[in-house]
Amino acid sequence: MSERTLQHHVQQLAEGLGADFFGVADLAPAHAAILDQGGPALAGFPRAISIGVALPHAIVDQLPNRAERAVSMLYRQHAYDIVNQRLDHVASRVNALLQGAGYRSLPVPASQTADTTRLRGVFSNKLAGSLAGLGWIGRSCLLVTREAGPRVRWASILTTAPLDPTGRPMEPGCADCRECVDACPVSAFTGRLFSPEEPREMRFDVHKCRAYMDSMEKTRGLSVCGMCLYACPRGKEASARLAP
Repeated sequence: MSERTLQHHVQQLAEGLGADFFGVADLAPAHAAILDQGGPALAGFPRAISIGVALPHAIVDQLPNRAERAVSMLYRQHAYDIVNQRLDHVASRVNALLQGAGYRSLPVPASQTADTTRLRGVFSNKLAGSLAGLGWIGRSCLLVTREAGPRVRWASILTTAPLDPTGRPMEPGCADCRECVDACPVSAFTGRLFSPEEPREMRFDVHKCRAYMDSMEKTRGLSVCGMCLYACPRGKEASARLAP
């Protein structure tokens, strides 16, 4: 199978299984960060396939009313748990295709916390999407797409397959917007734009976010926020384009 044919088959499979976003990232520019986060086993992969599934706008639009249990349950079920399962299924199938074609590959789950101290996974799915040219990292530390804003969840497949990168990191399209920063109920964001040279802590206090989510779990039995996701004007514009 030629390299071009392989890439076509991989994209066709991912999209046929329900991926709304597909890209290939050259990981070389982020080697040091990947090594620090996931160790040499993950840093040894030269490329990543990034796949994304858009969230249901009709559910995200209700997040200001997340204190209502029905809203929280809808979001948790259909904008988190099921979407994560869908992404993991696509990643597993793509991984099988690549391995069957003779290449090493490793699927990264859509939701992962491997480091319980720094509260991060073994690999940043948002980083892969950014390097693949699918969006930019906003002030919320979410990957913001032109098509759906940050209303997308992501998974990745690390691979040695000789696939062509689909893009490069975009310039941030946030301008002076601070809607996500101002919407955070615990002021977890500093408002700084993403810079690959700076640690996440310069932009986001993940422990504030986790403490807030834990408190909701204790008081309501269900932890749902997503206000940074809801507040982004790009996502609201995408929702407004849908037929009433």
